[in-house]
Amino acid sequence: MKVGDSFEYVFKTGHEHSARHLGSGDVDVLSTPSMILFMEEACRRYSDEGLRPKETTVGIHVDVYHFKAAPTGSEIKVRGKLLSMDGRRLTFWVEAWWGDVKIGQGLHERYIVNREEFIRRLRGGQ
Repeated sequence: MKVGDSFEYVFKTGHEHSARHLGSGDVDVLSTPSMILFMEEACRRYSDEGLRPKETTVGIHVDVYHFKAAPTGSEIKVRGKLLSMDGRRLTFWVEAWWGDVKIGQGLHERYIVNREEFIRRLRGGQ
């Protein structure tokens, strides 16, 4: 992983990603929560490739705009770029595309954690 790296992943939308299904709207289009899910997943997949075996990343911040609709059943391409690495904090620029139409963009931050320690703390093991 290094600052400036770019990546791209493709996601197939289904009914479970629709605004109607999730309750964020009443039409069968890609919901904003699902677009954010795809953006987070793309950043996580990219990050996973550069981590040590016991590490993972967790999302800590999302600041995105969803400015165009895409129908369910479509393919959404997420393009991302690692903007900065500040210790264990990773900051990404992400864009979501339906064909040649940009439907969303913004920033996403993830934090590198030790998976076992993270879960132990959640269970009260501090």
